[in-house]
Amino acid sequence: MQESLTNVLKHAGADAKAGVTIIQSGGTVRVSVHDDGAGPSGRATSTAHGIVGMRERVAAYGGTLRTGARPGGGFEVEASIPLPEQEAL
Repeated sequence: MQESLTNVLKHAGADAKAGVTIIQSGGTVRVSVHDDGAGPSGRATSTAHGIVGMRERVAAYGGTLRTGARPGGGFEVEASIPLPEQEAL
């Protein structure tokens, strides 16, 4: 989340607004950071170091990361991470 919000400040534009959504469903938590800013300015976003680092950190927990332009403008980063199974006490 921190890296995504930093990217909003760096890339979305001065008047952009950002939102964060966290949803737990079943055995997964989904975290989304989205903005209404300028959106990506080409293909560089798929190889940007920040996004690569986020993808690596999410994968370390068995999750997946989706990034890209939002319909109507802006950008979204969404991580889906499986929650560890709780052991019975």
